[in-house]
Amino acid sequence: MEMSFLSNINELLKPDNSNSELLVLDLFAGCGGLSLGFEAAGFKTVGYEMNKAASDTYNKNLSGTCYNEKLTVGYKYPNADIIIGGPPCQPFSIRGVQKGMGDARDGFPIFIDAIKTVKPKFFMFENVRNLMYSHRWYFELILKDLKKLGYNITFECLNAVNYGVPQNRERLIVVGHKNSFSLPKKEMRRVCVEDAIGDLMYTTPEGSKFLTKSQDEYIAKYEKASCCKVPRDLHPDKPARTLTCRNLAGATSDMQRIKLKDGRRRRLLHKEAARLQSFPDWFEFCGNETERFNQIGNAVPPLLAYKIALAIKEAYYGLCEQSKNNYYSEELTLLEAM
Repeated sequence: MEMSFLSNINELLKPDNSNSELLVLDLFAGCGGLSLGFEAAGFKTVGYEMNKAASDTYNKNLSGTCYNEKLTVGYKYPNADIIIGGPPCQPFSIRGVQKGMGDARDGFPIFIDAIKTVKPKFFMFENVRNLMYSHRWYFELILKDLKKLGYNITFECLNAVNYGVPQNRERLIVVGHKNSFSLPKKEMRRVCVEDAIGDLMYTTPEGSKFLTKSQDEYIAKYEKASCCKVPRDLHPDKPARTLTCRNLAGATSDMQRIKLKDGRRRRLLHKEAARLQSFPDWFEFCGNETERFNQIGNAVPPLLAYKIALAIKEAYYGLCEQSKNNYYSEELTLLEAM
């Protein structure tokens, strides 16, 4: 019998790094979505995050320690095998003002400086797909700087829905490596909303927030004006739309919502939003309501992170094996020459 989505993430996505000697630095770590995937794949992690509520969430749930600090160029990091992270994407988001490298929140100079300083065998970062399009010129500058440091680069825009996550969420994934690397292959089966929150979505727990009549009317006008043929409620037989800070925490016309069987609509619960991002039920978020929604909306789906981490792990040990073979080959050549 096939394991359910919920059983899968609750069992699979647990920190399991007791036997690992490989350290991963997670820059701009948020609440630890990336780190959870990497810890579940057997890595040790150390995180860095300037938001206190997010770093508290990381420390509450993960084996690694997250330092509540604002990173700068020149920051001193411990030695590590791998660096991962999500440099702030607001400068490049299609919903933002798109200042790119002119935005003070641009984290790429810090990320590149960390690679230059630590010299990891692998690095990985994720960002909005718009970095490949409206800001392509800046993306190419980033790649040029990273290639100068001696890395081959593999990048692709991945949709989390193709990797077991019940959500359409496109993100640019970039991996730096010294030899060869392949991103995980797409999976055939798609997980839908009902698979993730079917036990919750038609309930009205204490604290549920319902849309008012005026909000329903405003949404109807918004959907008509945008030629929306299918209401943007969550549909049980489809994956969710992309979860963002804005449509989770904000009372906007685009908010994530569920239409109940009596016709009322209610906003998502934190637990529902977390599951749609593939966070297991045991994962607890710190902070107030808005802070928790923002952590969920900003996170990399841990299940996608886990599958990328497995691909990096496979390539890492392949690289180590090749280095060992090269060493013995050189030793043999020297012995034969004597």
